[in-house]
Amino acid sequence: MTTTETPVGHLLRDWRKRRGISQLELASRAEVSTRHLSFVETGRSRPTPAMIVNLCERLDVPLRERNTMLLAGGFAPAYSEHRLDATPMAAVSEAITQILRAHQPFPAVVVDRQWEMVDANESIGTLIADVDPRLLEPPVNVLRLSLHPDGLAPRILNLGEWRAHLLHRLEQEIAWSGDQGLAELLDELRGYPGGAGEQHDPRGIIVPMQFRSALGDLSLLSVTTVFGTPRDVTVAELAIESFYPADAETAALLRS
Repeated sequence: MTTTETPVGHLLRDWRKRRGISQLELASRAEVSTRHLSFVETGRSRPTPAMIVNLCERLDVPLRERNTMLLAGGFAPAYSEHRLDATPMAAVSEAITQILRAHQPFPAVVVDRQWEMVDANESIGTLIADVDPRLLEPPVNVLRLSLHPDGLAPRILNLGEWRAHLLHRLEQEIAWSGDQGLAELLDELRGYPGGAGEQHDPRGIIVPMQFRSALGDLSLLSVTTVFGTPRDVTVAELAIESFYPADAETAALLRS
């Protein structure tokens, strides 16, 4: 568990500012007085664990950072963090297995908060068949694997557009989470070749990945699935990235 010497009030204030919310608005959402919230942020008043959790919920603070704030306030963490193979996670693990299996013959991969691969179905082999084996050594970072010149990048036909899409998405995640590890990953990915994002048809609904595989050229849509109302840090940080065929030709090739 990450610890910090920063006072809990300062952490709350930083998250409030990150969300672009005034003290008045946050106090109204949390049903506390603006005066009391001000005292908490400046350290003149010590918040209870319930108040810390209440404010964090109103600010949509990630569970990991909520635990950090509770520790900073001198309290025990409120949210568990289990390994995916731990007994309490059996139902979650089974659900992931079923989702991956049901998505066959289309590729799907499970990633954690840092975009590191946790699990994948067999069809992901269609995408990673020819990448540098070094990029497949654990922990496998899916974004690095996608944009690295020795990874998927040489086979992504619309690399500029897809790269711009992934970098923008990562920027949004950093803005929401404040994760320094993701910020460092973004700097790394920006250094990879790929050029600026290409212009695409503004009438389009979604950006597909156009990929040249051993099966033929594939057009794939990406869909993200997360667990609703998680109470465990690990579960909250898991996401399933599923690829669907964007046209009949891709569907036929993958089913073959």
